[in-house]
Amino acid sequence: MSEFLIRVGVYAVGIWLVSAILPGIVLADDGLGTLLIIGLVLGLVNAFIKPIVRFLTCPFVFLTMGLFTLCINGFLLQLSAWLVGDRLQIDNFLTALLGGVLMAVVTWVLEGVLNVRNRTPSSRKRKQERRIPR
Repeated sequence: MSEFLIRVGVYAVGIWLVSAILPGIVLADDGLGTLLIIGLVLGLVNAFIKPIVRFLTCPFVFLTMGLFTLCINGFLLQLSAWLVGDRLQIDNFLTALLGGVLMAVVTWVLEGVLNVRNRTPSSRKRKQERRIPR
């Protein structure tokens, strides 16, 4: 649970930076509450919807050698903007595509600095097994 909350904070910082860089992504205000709501929605979308979309679009990702993942990131960013309503506005899909790329880079760097990784339950179990002395 704490990793998810850290990710929400990372997404909030990421969307703040992306909105400062790209003129087509506009936040309603730079308040902490707005950023945390957007970060929470981005976290939920990435946790629940992204795996389904990646599974369904697996042939396209394979055929484009992974480049279709950029379109998926842009789509999920635009979906998140739609879900939060007027708090986040994105001009068009190209802006969402560029924002998705920037969000991926920013979150990758911040998660690396904060040592937050994508861990599956089985990898957590293996890590715990290594700690137990035999």
